[in-house]
This record gives sequence, structure tokens and C-alpha cells, in this order.
Amino acid sequence: MASSQCCDNPPALNPAAGAGKVVDSLGGLKAYVAGPEDSKAAVVLVADVFGFEAPNLRKIADKVALSGFFVVVPDFFHGDPYVPENAERPIPEWLKLHTPEKGFEDAKPVIAALKEKGVSAIGAAGYCWGAKVVVELAKVHEIQAAVLLHPSFVSVDDIKEVKCPISVLGAEIDKMSPPELVKQFEQVLSANSGVGHFVKIFPGVSHGWSVRYSHDDAAAVKSAEEALADMIDWACIVR
Repeated sequence: MASSQCCDNPPALNPAAGAGKVVDSLGGLKAYVAGPEDSKAAVVLVADVFGFEAPNLRKIADKVALSGFFVVVPDFFHGDPYVPENAERPIPEWLKLHTPEKGFEDAKPVIAALKEKGVSAIGAAGYCWGAKVVVELAKVHEIQAAVLLHPSFVSVDDIKEVKCPISVLGAEIDKMSPPELVKQFEQVLSANSGVGHFVKIFPGVSHGWSVRYSHDDAAAVKSAEEALADMIDWACIVR
């Protein structure tokens, strides 16, 4: 079950946010895209429960694009992100309609569409809910590199099945993936010599820190930027 941390610090969604653009269909989903469309390397960003209109997430996409990637942020919720103010549909009810497993199935046509347009290497990074989608992709050779940021719903058994290089960026204060669990992930990955990995627990931060932070909080911004730098470094593996 999702903890309240999954819903802390909700963003003010903005369909016009970002320096990129929104396309009506990429692999069947509306998506925010940024970066050179002729790039042979792409990064798919999978949102947390608040979806692809979160301004911080789009800023992350724009910064990843500056490294030469074509970046795609699909709308896996089909215009129906989680709304904390909707008391009639708490997070457990919302999750019944928007499971990470469905997100995984929706992601496969997006990846196929990227390959059809000439992309030869694809990395994916998932935040909270999105991390489960990304780990599923990493289990079936759909992507060449994976990054999980403060993952939700990811198990040790999931990590055992990962087939591509993976980075796990965890928070010191996290009920969904506490440091003890992240360290178990690292132990499993260390035992699998065939899969490259990077695992890091960020001190003093809570679940969601890398994407749901206030720009007025200098310490929060610094931690989020450090996570972004680590994510971009890992994504560069796909080149």
C-alpha cells in the first residue's frame, strides 16, 4: 500500500511548463518531449503519481535533453493524475485504475515508437510510482539503462530479475523504500556480476525529494540537483 509520503508536497501542475513541447501521440500516449529529435539516444522519464505536467519533472527533462538526449515524458495516466484534494478517490482507489503494471504495458509501445524513429539506445528513469514501471522494463531487455529514484512498490525479487545496468537512488527517510531495503537491492546487484549497478542513499532527504522540492529551499534544491547529475551520468551509459 502507498504511504502518505507518496503524496507529500504535491506539485502545482502546469500543462504549459517546460521548454519542450507536448505531442499528441508517441506510441499511443500524449507526451512531453525535449531535446534533439534526431538523437540516437533517448531517455524516458516515468512520473510519480502526479503525472507528466509537474513543472519540476519537465525541468528535469529539459536538463537531461541538454546532454544530447531526446527525452520523453509520457502521460501514463491518460489525463488522470492523482489529485489529493479529491476526497472521494484516495490514493488506494486511484492506484486501482493506474497500476504500475499497466504503466509497463503502456511503455512498451512508446519504446517501440522511439526505435521506429531511429533511436538505437534507450534509458529510463522512474520516480516513485514510475520506478516500478522502469524496473519492469529493465527485466525484459526493453531498455539499456535504468534509474530508480525513491522507488515505490519495487521488491528484492524485482531487482533479482534486472537485465540491464541499473542505478538506485534512495532517501534516508523513506517508508516505501527505506535504506534497509535499498541496501538489500545493492546486495542482490553485487551478487549479479552480469549487471552493472550504482546505489546511493541520500542523507537527510525524504521520499520524493528528487522531483517534489521547493525552489526556495536551497538544501532541497542541492540534493535534487545531485540526484539529477547522478541520473544523467548513469543515462550516459546508453550511448
